[in-house]
Amino acid sequence: MGDEELRAGQERNGDRYDAALMIEACKRTRAAIARIAGEIAPGMAEEAAQALARRLLKEGGLLRGWHGIHVRFGANTLKTFGETSQPGIILGERDIFFIDIGPVWQGYEGDAGATFVTGDDADMHRAARDVVAVYEATRTAWMDHGLTGAALYGFAERDAAMRGWALNLDMSGHRLSDFPHAVKHDGALADISYAPSPGLWVLEIHIRHPTRPFGAFYEDLLVM
Repeated sequence: MGDEELRAGQERNGDRYDAALMIEACKRTRAAIARIAGEIAPGMAEEAAQALARRLLKEGGLLRGWHGIHVRFGANTLKTFGETSQPGIILGERDIFFIDIGPVWQGYEGDAGATFVTGDDADMHRAARDVVAVYEATRTAWMDHGLTGAALYGFAERDAAMRGWALNLDMSGHRLSDFPHAVKHDGALADISYAPSPGLWVLEIHIRHPTRPFGAFYEDLLVM
């Protein structure tokens, strides 16, 4: 099967798919992350932050999700999507955390992640900045050079290493669509052999400090 046949199958959407509603769902998801992060503070347990996120998403009409709510504190920021957090982690005064949510809004999937820092730890602040920088550099390479999904993650790995971080290739992007995308295509962005089309794929970037027990995460929809 050629790349164009693969693209046609893997990038299909529902018959009533509306790209503008897809973008709106993603905007609402990013706004929800900002609201959740604004209410997380040192001294809070990770489990309490999860409950907070669930409450705020419910208030915003975003409770139904196509994936679970992930709030990771401290060493749990090294965990990948499918791993269970170490319980009882309390956010410190000089600490790092990330939020990863995948709500459904009016039948459209949102998915976004971002990293935040409490206090003045320079490495943690750099991680929070650099994870966005790796995302943006990779997105720019996609726009400028039409990189395939596999090439995107090769680029991201090199860019992260240049900045002094290890890229977690187990967090390797995926489709988004009208809910549920999994019946259309459930494979990884890093595995596709063609350039992903705008507005249909999430680019995930998860970096790890080379020696200290923390990481940083950022993801968003690939759009021009």
